[in-house]
Amino acid sequence: MLDAAPTDLTGKVAVVTGASGGIGASAVEHFAALGAKVYATDIAETFGGTATYRRFNLLDDTELADCCAWITDVKPDILYNNAAIFDMGTVLDADLAQYDRLFGVNVRAFYAVMQAAAKSMVAEKKQGSIINLASQAGHRGEALVAHYCATKAAVISYTQSAALALAPHKIRVNAISPGVVDTPMWKEVDALFAKFEGKAPGQKKKEVGEAVPLGYMGEPADISRAAVFLACAQSSYMTAQTICVDGGNVLR
Repeated sequence: MLDAAPTDLTGKVAVVTGASGGIGASAVEHFAALGAKVYATDIAETFGGTATYRRFNLLDDTELADCCAWITDVKPDILYNNAAIFDMGTVLDADLAQYDRLFGVNVRAFYAVMQAAAKSMVAEKKQGSIINLASQAGHRGEALVAHYCATKAAVISYTQSAALALAPHKIRVNAISPGVVDTPMWKEVDALFAKFEGKAPGQKKKEVGEAVPLGYMGEPADISRAAVFLACAQSSYMTAQTICVDGGNVLR
């Protein structure tokens, strides 16, 4: 008889960072729908989902430490390490203040959160799943997105290193690289492209959607379905990998 691994997450505890945005909020809904107890965090004051929510500013060292302690307390089986910020600038105008902000959240806080979850899983002897959110920008440089691309390349590298370090504990670490995804964040991204490239509002969003080989932008649920796969027994023999969910933008 076929051994079809279940996608059921009943009895599992999931932590989702960056939970108030489109991709994070969708992950909360998907994990909860499959039975997980979901704990969510973001910088927003309130959260409209059904998860247990805590606000943390991950650029503040005290709050980052509090977030890591909170993760230790909830004892996750699943970490969806999604919190990130975006900004634009070439190597001529992306200054060190922008570098500090982007690397502060996208790499430094990302690493601290991953480490806290990993230590908890080891202490609790949980064969957990850590899912890091990279980006298609982590696979290649982009002229206007110097610092952001570098942060997401770091996410991919840390995913591989963490996976090898945690393999003896049977903790799996993988990443997802979304392509262009239609979320509220795209209003901000589109405005930045309008500033740097002189485009009309909405023009860049239309162009990037049409440039995807499948011909359209993704939806948050496209990313969440990959997250469910990585969180559940379907991917039990998979670690140190980065799944590109991008409509064909990145060929690997």
